[in-house]
Amino acid sequence: MSTPMKSPGPPSGAGQVPELGHKRRPGEALAKALLLSSAVASIAITFGIIAALIEPVTHFFGQVEIGQFFAWQDIGQQNIRPAVLPLVLGTLMVTVIALVIAVPIGLGAAMYLSEYASKRTRKWLKPTVELLAGVPSVVYGFFAVFFITPVVLNGWLGLNVSFTNSLAAGIILGVMIIPTIASMSEDALSAVPLALRQGSLALGANRMQTTLRVVIPAALSGIAGAVVLGMSRAIGETMIVAIAGGSAKNNSLDVGEGHQTMTAFIAQTAQGENPVGSVSYNMLFAVALLLFIMTLIINSISIAIVRRYRQAY
Repeated sequence: MSTPMKSPGPPSGAGQVPELGHKRRPGEALAKALLLSSAVASIAITFGIIAALIEPVTHFFGQVEIGQFFAWQDIGQQNIRPAVLPLVLGTLMVTVIALVIAVPIGLGAAMYLSEYASKRTRKWLKPTVELLAGVPSVVYGFFAVFFITPVVLNGWLGLNVSFTNSLAAGIILGVMIIPTIASMSEDALSAVPLALRQGSLALGANRMQTTLRVVIPAALSGIAGAVVLGMSRAIGETMIVAIAGGSAKNNSLDVGEGHQTMTAFIAQTAQGENPVGSVSYNMLFAVALLLFIMTLIINSISIAIVRRYRQAY
């Protein structure tokens, strides 16, 4: 009786998954070290900035009471102007105006580029929008002073605003941050899977309903990050607000008047007219530290929003 023939088994080693990470490419360790050093350098620079601010800020609060610093009016000697709240007010007013201009336009541009524009149109329109980010801020500042204020606000709209005012500074600042919001929002919208759009259209929704009710909620974390990044850039901008926003503290809520911002105050104080170690000189660092803390809080809120609404596909 013949024995049944055995089918030949798989060759030795077949079907086995090779171990990963056993061998490394020659440049992998160097690349990992460079990336790690870049991350460490970013953290070190941040702590270096804080360390550079602490000593003069300590001297400042040894000369000025904290209540005089967080005040609406300058209290003390005539040559000491320690009140910071008018600077915070000017910064927030200009930033809010900029966001009112930039968020609708930037988000609308992102929606068009992501959902409606053809590949050919998107190919030339997106670089054109991003080109605004390459214009020097000093050019924006002079454009606000010599065109937005006299021609648009006082001429076409008849608002009769002052030569330097928060409205013109906020408008042109909003134009400057449009590319940031538009580009990042467009990337977030484009990252939404096509299957979500197709499912919405299959259920009978039109393209606008799909964009507003499906795509934007799915990309909300990226859009929120784009808006907060644009806000951070608006708060930290110097030249536009220094040229077009005004150079005097103002407690008024009238956007037609000039309001000095925190960055404009820093630029004005750092021109070399204030002796090293004086109260006005040390206040520069106190305002800078407060601006750093405000930006840090905004970025922390952005991270929390992104983590809260992040969706993985």
